[in-house]
Amino acid sequence: MAPPIARSPRPPPHPPQRAGQLSWGGAGPWAPQEAAAGVKLPRRGRAGERGAGRRSGARRTMAAAAAPGRARRGAPMYSKELTSKKRDEFEDILEERRLSSDLRYAMKCYTPVIYKGLSPCKPNAIKSAVLQSEQVQYVIKQLAKEMGESPDIIQEEATEILDEMGHSMQLRAVRFFAFTLSKIFKQLFQRVCVNEEGMQRLQHAIQEHPVVLLPSHRSYVDFLMLSYLLYTYDLALPVIAAGIDFLGMKIVGELLRRAGAFFMRRSFGGNRLYWAVFAEYVKTMLRSGYAPIEFFLEGTRSRTAKTLTPKFGLLSIVMEPFFKREVFDTYLVPISISYERILEESLYAYELLGVPKPKESTSGLLKARRILSDNFGTIHIYVGQPVSLRTLASGRINWCPYNLVPRHLPQKPSEDIQEFVSDVAYKMELLQIENMVLSPWVLVAAILLQNLPAMDFELLIEKTLWLKGLTQTFGGFIEWPDNLCAKKAVMSGLTLHSNIARLVEGRVVLNDKGVEDGAIGEIVFKHALAILMCATYRNQLLNVFVRPSLVALALQMTRSFRKEEVYSCFSFLRDVFSDEFIFFPGVSLKDFEEGCFLLTKCDAIQTTQQEIYPTDKGSVLLSFLSAMFRPFVEGYQLVFRYLSKETKEAFTEKQFIPGVRNFVFQLLEKGKTQCYEVLSSDMQKNALGALVQLGAAKKKKLSSGFTYTVNQEAVNKILDMFDARIPVQKPVAARL
Repeated sequence: MAPPIARSPRPPPHPPQRAGQLSWGGAGPWAPQEAAAGVKLPRRGRAGERGAGRRSGARRTMAAAAAPGRARRGAPMYSKELTSKKRDEFEDILEERRLSSDLRYAMKCYTPVIYKGLSPCKPNAIKSAVLQSEQVQYVIKQLAKEMGESPDIIQEEATEILDEMGHSMQLRAVRFFAFTLSKIFKQLFQRVCVNEEGMQRLQHAIQEHPVVLLPSHRSYVDFLMLSYLLYTYDLALPVIAAGIDFLGMKIVGELLRRAGAFFMRRSFGGNRLYWAVFAEYVKTMLRSGYAPIEFFLEGTRSRTAKTLTPKFGLLSIVMEPFFKREVFDTYLVPISISYERILEESLYAYELLGVPKPKESTSGLLKARRILSDNFGTIHIYVGQPVSLRTLASGRINWCPYNLVPRHLPQKPSEDIQEFVSDVAYKMELLQIENMVLSPWVLVAAILLQNLPAMDFELLIEKTLWLKGLTQTFGGFIEWPDNLCAKKAVMSGLTLHSNIARLVEGRVVLNDKGVEDGAIGEIVFKHALAILMCATYRNQLLNVFVRPSLVALALQMTRSFRKEEVYSCFSFLRDVFSDEFIFFPGVSLKDFEEGCFLLTKCDAIQTTQQEIYPTDKGSVLLSFLSAMFRPFVEGYQLVFRYLSKETKEAFTEKQFIPGVRNFVFQLLEKGKTQCYEVLSSDMQKNALGALVQLGAAKKKKLSSGFTYTVNQEAVNKILDMFDARIPVQKPVAARL
């Protein structure tokens, strides 16, 4: 474990700073007054730093330590506001539903405004346009020639693919869902709150250019709720990319198709015909503009409530019509959906502990009716500012490859385009994260997990209020219940989440009933289940704190005040945890600056040109931030230790997950660790992925799947860096 944070009795006074000079001193580039005055920091790319003005020696050294590679072109695509920003107010859309007839609501006159007044395309007309498109016909002819088949046979296969995938939106099905979902949502949720200004911006965007909706993904409720929301506001219903698994649900799958869902296979990279038909189907719907296209950048539901790293395939497809100048612009709309209590919370915890995910089925859906008697609190839906793809691409895109090749010919995106798509994906996810709403229970969960097995109720209230202020200072979006004092807000959260924690004789404990009974392995499992469910809510807070927390951890691990050493350790941790948290690519130094600025703002650290000093006042804050992320540090250490000792030959992920889980179970049973969170398969996979990125493990694709081999010497060096036995070396992969 890392040593405690070293503190200096009193840092030396700050050196004088000349007007206009960007410095690593205390006021430096983090000062709020400079940000307010419009001072812009130089652009940071992978190749180091480019910018005007003088730099200190420490800054040059740290810039040189930034991750190597080609610098990104153009201005920074994403820049978080470090001062508090005004957000839209929310309206409860269920309030009106509780006062009027659901049948009247479902049968209302529904005449949504659409893109430039176009008439809606019928689903069959879209399919015909796809089959007759030059791109699909080109691929059909190529495959017929290569396989020696008749083009008619390939055409028939393409038709079958379209019939499997295509939506068949019908107003009758939409009205059925409007009526049914209205009943269900009123039963499940106290409130469904929406920022109406966001809905007005979306209405305007839909009339101007094709729109792509990019919601966060925490629950199956997400896509149902968005369609319900757009119907409520008389906006065009989206066509939704859904997994092919839903087609296995009798009746329900077909109803979803008629409500606008189109279905995609989980993997089809090697099937050229399927890829051509799917891509052309999505692009045809986008070019016609009659309905927004909706999909989840994360690709699947997050089982941990942390945002997953983005998938680029669908995003690349919806951007292609703009690259080929088939549309003038495309609006990307980030949407943040926040749950006070997630419907699948217990199901997710079981999945993370290795219990197989139940297959989607109609019978399973009917069995889930019992949740209708539960209370799941409030949902907040924040519709973000539509982002113009044309604006993002300005100065970034080289149009030559698209100008020289006929539009219908398939072509691999250039390196510039791939980098641009990646940047856009990360920008959209960071915008989602910015507008995620945090409830008081999220704060309670974060504090409770640092004070197990029990915590005094009055102290919990006091700490929750402290964390509320800190979260708001760091830019978190907290929605505190109206007119509720801290005690009632905390008690309300405990009541809503009584399946996770409870109040017993003035102390709050995890609700892991029955852990005293049964075999020791069963006790460990039940306790891990309670901790993972609680961690789901704490995780919602982590992206607010990740940058200052990594600075705090770096100060622990380096045992040094030298700024360049702290930065090197920060950058190492950022690389290691790049699958756990969302960082914009290539701006490690900027993230370090943000973390230092926020800690300076709270008087937790003071800085000079060359050094960073924790203050006496800041010791509590720095210890809290380090402890919040300690499960990830300790969890990764345990996974790395398992890989350095237990694995000698190539292995698959299916072999790795049970192996590391058994390894940790034994340590927990013997009391040699208290890190229950490492039993999560999500953390285990991310730790393995980190070693691949750091060059300490190799991932090889075979016909049967992926295999991994580990360089045990390299893993041991990374472990030594975590344990602070050797200094962090940057870049890691080049040194191992």
